Amino acid sequence: MSQIQTEPIDAETQLGNPVPVISQRPVTLPAPERGADLQLRVSMPISGEELPLVIFSHGYGSSMDGYGPLADHWAAHGLVVIQPTHLDSATIGLMADDPRAPLVWRHRIDDLRRVLDQLDRVEAAVPALTDRLDRARVAAAGHSYGATSASALLGARVLGPDGAPGEDMSDSRVRAGVLLCLAGTGGENLTAFAAEAFPFMNPSFATMRTASLLVYGDQDQSQLSSRGPDWWTDGYTLSPGEKTLLTVFGADHALGGIDAPSAGPHVQPERLAQLALVQRMTTAYLRTALEVDDKSWPATTDALAQSPAPAGALQSR
Repeated sequence: MSQIQTEPIDAETQLGNPVPVISQRPVTLPAPERGADLQLRVSMPISGEELPLVIFSHGYGSSMDGYGPLADHWAAHGLVVIQPTHLDSATIGLMADDPRAPLVWRHRIDDLRRVLDQLDRVEAAVPALTDRLDRARVAAAGHSYGATSASALLGARVLGPDGAPGEDMSDSRVRAGVLLCLAGTGGENLTAFAAEAFPFMNPSFATMRTASLLVYGDQDQSQLSSRGPDWWTDGYTLSPGEKTLLTVFGADHALGGIDAPSAGPHVQPERLAQLALVQRMTTAYLRTALEVDDKSWPATTDALAQSPAPAGALQSR
């Protein structure tokens, strides 16, 4: 089943005119050792060749059908977006006593790598994508739990009980990252519940070298951490390499509604501004990082810096 969507032109994006988007779902990849085949949504602009790829990992409980405000925006501006449905999705209904449950965090990372390993199969299943994908230009992105999953491909590692870094699951095929609400360091920074329930939430960012944009809301108080919203900035402050941090003013974990459409008179204008900022900045970053053009990012950052009432702020190193 395919659908075509369009977006209005936003003169402030500095991204050029959006084009209609084609989305196909489900695309199924065999995964016998996973206990369930991997299902994907694939979205792309209706026109264009040699298109870069963004593989996006959803947050806890979501699925390939979430995050339309981001995936559609990226696709409308020249990127192919592949969204796998992970085992923790509410659409799968994995039970707590399922033997796979303790390793869902690892299955998530394997899902992302499986997509990259089986792009031939993805192209064969999506006629509109045939011979249009540039496999040398790949970014990994994710929100919340998905940001933790994507960060592994960028070089983040999980510390063991003895404090030693675990397996290196980085992927040289990935050239850039966009990490939205990336969980911070573990240990004393976690609540007792989080430390017991999520032992994998003990990351080391010391080897997360891949260039990345990290995004968080300055009103996002996690129930998993004993720290304030600055916990979400650890991936920026503790990792090497080129990193940029976008702080979204007044935003909570949803960053204005990236996981679902926000529309209608009941939506606060502040949330619409937050969502628009995240759409603009992530799209511009990906377009420049993946060499769609070299103007989107500098033009959009300049526009933010010159705004009389910005919805957020950037810092880079």
